[in-house]
Amino acid sequence: MGFSERQTMMLEEMGIRVWMRPEPAPAPAVAPPPVARVAPAPAPPVSSPAPSPAPAPMVARVAPAPAPVQAPPRREVVLGTRPAGIESMDWPALRDAVSGCTACGLCEGRTQTVFGVGHEHAHWMIVGEAPGEQEDRQGEPFVGKSGQLLDNMLRAVGLTRQAESPERQVYIANTVKCRPPSNRNPEPQELAQCEPFLVRQIALVKPRVILAMGRFAVQSLLRSTEPIGRLRGRVHTYEGVPLVVTYHPAYLLRNPEDKGRAWDDLCLAREILDAAG
Repeated sequence: MGFSERQTMMLEEMGIRVWMRPEPAPAPAVAPPPVARVAPAPAPPVSSPAPSPAPAPMVARVAPAPAPVQAPPRREVVLGTRPAGIESMDWPALRDAVSGCTACGLCEGRTQTVFGVGHEHAHWMIVGEAPGEQEDRQGEPFVGKSGQLLDNMLRAVGLTRQAESPERQVYIANTVKCRPPSNRNPEPQELAQCEPFLVRQIALVKPRVILAMGRFAVQSLLRSTEPIGRLRGRVHTYEGVPLVVTYHPAYLLRNPEDKGRAWDDLCLAREILDAAG
């Protein structure tokens, strides 16, 4: 695949060097100006100190006890079951169901749910893992440094998460809609409770290709415990939809040597859509 000037810039933002730019010559060093030395002023004559008065008797002072601090009231959450009829919900009903879900313990610590963003009939659907701290605050998947890297990756193949046509604007969702405490991995029962929401999102979007980013997205969609390194590089299917496995942007930030492989995965997904017309 040939690279346009725009794609070359995007690849550089992903950390993949296509060509090297010459380093600018270092600026010549400039010596600091001489510092004038000033002779110290002569010390004043020393006179005998006057006798000091007798010290006043010390009076012990007792600080008042601090007022007791009251902890903020704990939000009481009653765990229940998932809403019924998820498989037939439209977008507004599904969003409301996710927002009010208390089917697992993750609802107790969330600031808000992270439903998903993008074109509701996008050709590309991105499936990630679980929200982190920034996602929990903003209510949107893939923000912060991971989101910036994902945006660069999408731009490199002509895609965006901003308002656009379904050919160019992706839809992004996570396997889990609430942030696990301290960004720990989601537990199997938490993934199971959230899975019907993701299944319905995919059914509503009807994407032409799915990009599964990260281990938990792969496990949820392909029911596989194989490492990503063994699953990427070929086309899988989910409910008849072509699915490409790739690394999560957070992983790529820790392992930049695998960015080239992630670029190959994006190109593979691009080729699937180009071949389908």
